[in-house]
Amino acid sequence: MPAGRVVVVTDSTASLPGELAAGLGIVVVPLQVVIGASAYDEGEAEGEATPALVAAALREWTPVSTSRPSPELLLETYERAARGGAEAIVSVHLSGQMSGTVESAQLAARRASVPVEVVDTEQVGIGTGYAALAAARAVAGGADAVTAAAAARERGRTTTSLFYVDTLEYLRRGGRIGTAAALFGGALAVKPLLQIAEGRVAPLERVRTSGRALGRLEELAVQAATAAGGPVEVSVAHLANPERAAQLVERLAGRLDVELAGEEISCGELGAVLGAHVGPGMIAVCVAPR
Repeated sequence: MPAGRVVVVTDSTASLPGELAAGLGIVVVPLQVVIGASAYDEGEAEGEATPALVAAALREWTPVSTSRPSPELLLETYERAARGGAEAIVSVHLSGQMSGTVESAQLAARRASVPVEVVDTEQVGIGTGYAALAAARAVAGGADAVTAAAAARERGRTTTSLFYVDTLEYLRRGGRIGTAAALFGGALAVKPLLQIAEGRVAPLERVRTSGRALGRLEELAVQAATAAGGPVEVSVAHLANPERAAQLVERLAGRLDVELAGEEISCGELGAVLGAHVGPGMIAVCVAPR
């Protein structure tokens, strides 16, 4: 547990590389994935729920569900930080519309021995990660917990999260489809483009083929990056679709040279918890002003 006046906590759905989180002193609390009758912490280590494990279970129609961290787990995380010297905590989490993690954090915060600022990023995946990074960088610059929390909320608000799924079936099964139900009407065969809007999955466009969907995803990401009016960070995530993710990264890098301002586009596999709700084949793009 890092020592510091303000400690940033986030959850595993933020998709932050371990070295990056550790380097900035961000504490990551795992969500759980339940596959069949077995529960696993989300992660990459042996015995944890990896993206490959979840993708295989979904393909085999093995029941897969997810669960939030308990208030007790978050409280113990806060108290370890306090014992390590933290005087305040900023707890940054995925959208409260999509998970009960924010509620767990709020319950734990009421019992913590130090002040806890709970941030609902209204984002998922690296959109949440970008918000946690904003808080950590604010803390590194000397900000107090309230200011760091405000930085996280602003980063979440200005981030654009777009994604393509092969089928809406996994979102439907998990109850996360929200207003994207408008895309149904017997059209589960379409290739939907979705977005995160006000903390929920929302429909963006219907496209008839995967090739056209990914081309349109590229166009929408370029529009978001150019509309930012300055340097941006861009990330691409996938679940069991590395070739198409790499192609998208290459195409975006060729079109966003000015907007990226020397930064590379990060690319990685979506974590197991979010992967359980979108299914194999998913491609996501996240664009955030720097």
